Amino acid sequence: MRVIGILLAAGAATRFGGDKLLATLDDGTLVGARSCATLVAALGEVIAVVRPGDASLSNALIEAGARVSVCVQSVHGMSASLAHGIALATPCDAIVVALADMPWVSVSTIAALVAALERGSSLVVPRYRSRRGNPVGFGRAHFNELSTLNGDRGARDLIDRAQSVNWIDVDDAAILSDIDTVEDLRRR
Repeated sequence: MRVIGILLAAGAATRFGGDKLLATLDDGTLVGARSCATLVAALGEVIAVVRPGDASLSNALIEAGARVSVCVQSVHGMSASLAHGIALATPCDAIVVALADMPWVSVSTIAALVAALERGSSLVVPRYRSRRGNPVGFGRAHFNELSTLNGDRGARDLIDRAQSVNWIDVDDAAILSDIDTVEDLRRR
């Protein structure tokens, strides 16, 4: 089964007050590069979607192992970036969609999603202490609907109305921790 990672890295980071994906973590790694490297470690094949003019981030993500693609439509929200990534990922059997501002998610969490997809699940969502998080795994059956979503909610609405969701309980609080502000970066 071919599972490809899609790293959504095209946000404007307005609440952060600058490019949060180029912010440095305690170990000196860039936020976006850490998120990318984790996805690459779990999947091998990753497409990182960036906004136009983001050369520094693009270079960091390439160094982390991703194939980078610029999404001109990224100004229309996360859904546009997701559709862009799916178009580049096909043909594949499944995708794992990760957010570039979540650098602390573990490789084992992503591996658990992939294992569930390989066992036939078409929608796999991690939970930590009953709270759903990211990244999320989608089988090919969801690609068309994912490609037609609008706005900045990503796939939340699709998950909410899905007939069948494979909830994977993980011991990884990082599935709930994104970086939206400078304080979020410091709290870790």
